Amino acid sequence: MSRTRTRFVCQQCGHEAVKWHGRCPQCGAWNAMVEELVASRRPQDRPPAAEAVALAHVPMDAEPRLATGIAECDRVLGGGLVPGSLVLIGGDPGIGKSTLLLQISDGLARAGRRVLYVSAEESLRQVRMRAERLGALHPNVWVVAETNLDAALAAAERLHPHLLVIDSIQTVYLTDLGSAPGSVSQVRECTARLLQTCKPRDWATFIVGHVTKDGQLAGPRMLEHMVDAVLYFEGERHHAYRMLRAVKNRFGSTHEMAIFEMHGDGLEPVLNPSERFLAERSVEAPGSAVVTAMEGTRPLLLEVQALVAPTSFATPRRMVTGADANRCNLILAVLERRLGVPLQAADTYINLAGGVRVDEPAIDLGVAVALVSSTRNRPVPPGDVFVGEVGLTGEVRTVSRIEQRIREAEKLGFTRCIVPAHSVEAGRWTAGMEVVGVRTVAEALRLAF
Repeated sequence: MSRTRTRFVCQQCGHEAVKWHGRCPQCGAWNAMVEELVASRRPQDRPPAAEAVALAHVPMDAEPRLATGIAECDRVLGGGLVPGSLVLIGGDPGIGKSTLLLQISDGLARAGRRVLYVSAEESLRQVRMRAERLGALHPNVWVVAETNLDAALAAAERLHPHLLVIDSIQTVYLTDLGSAPGSVSQVRECTARLLQTCKPRDWATFIVGHVTKDGQLAGPRMLEHMVDAVLYFEGERHHAYRMLRAVKNRFGSTHEMAIFEMHGDGLEPVLNPSERFLAERSVEAPGSAVVTAMEGTRPLLLEVQALVAPTSFATPRRMVTGADANRCNLILAVLERRLGVPLQAADTYINLAGGVRVDEPAIDLGVAVALVSSTRNRPVPPGDVFVGEVGLTGEVRTVSRIEQRIREAEKLGFTRCIVPAHSVEAGRWTAGMEVVGVRTVAEALRLAF
């Protein structure tokens, strides 16, 4: 037996209060407290005590995996989907989340698996139109247009799918709660219901989540703790490339990234992203340098573009696209203070070509070289690659996995790699690549120009 009561719940952080507040006492958000009905149940009989097992006696059986049919997705997931796992995937509107999940559903269906696609945002006709465009009309893919989660789970009980897709968690609801779909309590309780239903039945489940204007997953932060994996599908809407990143994965690494290219007939995995990102590079243009970044176990060669121009304002403009803006400001300060490069009265624009986003400090040296190249209007030698982190005193610090970065540069035809001096060891490199170690940014600039 249950009774209902009202609580005021913050739609940003999930904080509950018995009275309304104009500003949330926990996260400080204004006008985020919404009145919701909460069903409270009486405590049932005490459950039987759980039986403890010695950790050393836990069997070490390998987790079974379901291949999605897309090798890049399997690598991000740690080798494939684990039966009974809940995977949350978020991204901007129109970035391609539903397209990717339909292609994954088709890949599993072609392997003889049953898939149930619950569309809570689109009609069956809209899903059919997208599936025809993608060539994903397989008889093992079933679809239901339903916003009531209990009704969708009842359909799943009759079908017993290997994969269940909920598109999206913000648009489904439970009738037990009086709050609107998308509210904190609905998102939390719907995810808990999926957890209780799907895990005992070994249904692998994809949950589509909306994002806020800041790029974070909408709903309570507890949602990311409840699921087994959290994936972000991101990219610039005006670019064809899309990146799938894992920020949480209980069954694999969180440092992997898959790159796709959007076409009219769906997403195509990019097997050699470095070659794609450098295809349109202008080798004789000032302000361009090539760097290597690591995304999990994959090295990426990227073009850093910089433009330094005289400013007409009292405060010069600093614009960064694709890189960490704080680190770029640090590099500007180092160049101004330690090397005397006149940047204080100049507008600076930094861009990673191709729409990719990288936060790794290993691209610092390439950013510094590109800025000086634009300032002096002198191009960088076309065969050079730059790897290294820049410190506040102007030193070049070592980075991880230097061997993989250099091998990737050599594979694409580059002839010289400028790296931190501590990374250079005799007899370590092949004859086709000249590896030069530098201790400071000034040494790197002397070599580059």
